[in-house]
Amino acid sequence: MTDRGWKSLLAATCTAALLMMALTLRAQAPQAPKTTEQAFKNIRILKGRPADQLIPTMQFISAALGVECEFCHVQGAFDKDDKKPKQTARVMMEMMISLNADNFDGHREVTCNTCHRGSPHPVATPVIASGDPAVEIASMHEEESQAPVGPPADQVIEKYVQALGGAAAIQKVTSRVEKGNTEVMGQKMAIEVYAKAPDKRASYMTTPKGDSITAYNGSAGGWLGNPGRPIHDMSLAEAAAASLDADLHFATDLKTIFTELKPATQAKIGDHTTNVLIGTRTNQPQVKLYFDQQSGLLVRMLRFSDTILGLMPTQIDYADYRDVNGVKTPFRWTLARPSGAFTIQIDSVQQNVPIDDAKFTRPPDPPPAAKPAGQ
Repeated sequence: MTDRGWKSLLAATCTAALLMMALTLRAQAPQAPKTTEQAFKNIRILKGRPADQLIPTMQFISAALGVECEFCHVQGAFDKDDKKPKQTARVMMEMMISLNADNFDGHREVTCNTCHRGSPHPVATPVIASGDPAVEIASMHEEESQAPVGPPADQVIEKYVQALGGAAAIQKVTSRVEKGNTEVMGQKMAIEVYAKAPDKRASYMTTPKGDSITAYNGSAGGWLGNPGRPIHDMSLAEAAAASLDADLHFATDLKTIFTELKPATQAKIGDHTTNVLIGTRTNQPQVKLYFDQQSGLLVRMLRFSDTILGLMPTQIDYADYRDVNGVKTPFRWTLARPSGAFTIQIDSVQQNVPIDDAKFTRPPDPPPAAKPAGQ
C-alpha cells in the first residue's frame, strides 16, 4: 500500500473512532432538564424556565392570593383558557416582571404578595386585626431594624453544640426513630420519622386512606407520596430544604452546610430573646436560624423555596427538648407555611438502631389504570 493509501486509511480510522467516541459521550451525557413549555401545555409568560419550577410557582400564587388552583384553572384541564382570572394572571405577571425590570434593575422586589397579601384582590386599605390566633411567619428583613446584632456566629454555634450534648455525642448518633402524632384539620394521626446518617430521612403519617410519606435519600433526591395520588419527585428546591432536616449532625455540620454564617438582629420569640444567624448556601435562598439566648438551643428555622415569581417561606419552631442517650432532641416542632400550620408531638425516640434502607427508597410508579373495553 502506498503512503497515500496508509494516510487515507489512518484518517478514516481516526474519523470513525472520533465519531464513535462522540456518539458514546452523547449517549452518556445527562439529558438537559425540560423547560416549562416542553413539559406543560399552553405556557405563555413563563417560557424557558425549568419545568420543575412551575408547580412551586403556582403554589406561590395560590398562597399570595389565598385561592386554590380552580380559581384560575379548569379542573382536570389546566391548559384551557376558559376562566378570566387565568387571563388576568398573565397580565399581572407581565406587569410584575416589567416593574422589577424598569425600577429595580431586574431584581425581584415586587411580587404577587406585595399587593395581594392573601386576598384575590389587591389590598389597598390597611386590614383591621381580627384578634384571631394565627402563626406568624417571620421575615427575612428583620435584620434591617435598629435592634442589637447578636454575638459572632462561631460563639452561637459552639453554645448550640454544647447545649445539645457536645460534638462527640452528636457525632455518635447514626440513626434515629421517632414516633408520635400530629393533628391536621382537627384530626389526630400517628406519625413515624426515620433518619439515618449521613443524609436519609423519611416520615410516614398514617391517614384514613393510607400513609402520607415524605422521604429524602441524599444524592438520589427525595419524593412525596400521598394516598390515591401519583408519586411526586422533589424539585431541586424541595430537596435542598429536605437535606437540612435529614442531617443528623446538623449542629456540627453548620459550617460546612453554609458557605457563610453571619449574625443578624436579635429577635423575640414568645418571652425569649434569640440570637439570629443568617446562613448562605450556593444557589439557594438564605436561611435564618434562631437560637435561644439562655439555653443556646435552636428554636426556629426560617427557610425559603425559590420560585419564578417569589420566595415561599417555611418556618419550623422546635420545642420540648429532651435528653436521649446524651443528646438533646426536640420532641415537638411546628411547621408553618402560608397555607397553614401543624404540630408534631413525639412520644418516643430511639437512637443508633437498625433501619431498613427500604424506608428511604422510592417505590415504583403504579401502573396506569386500564381503559374500559372498547375505548
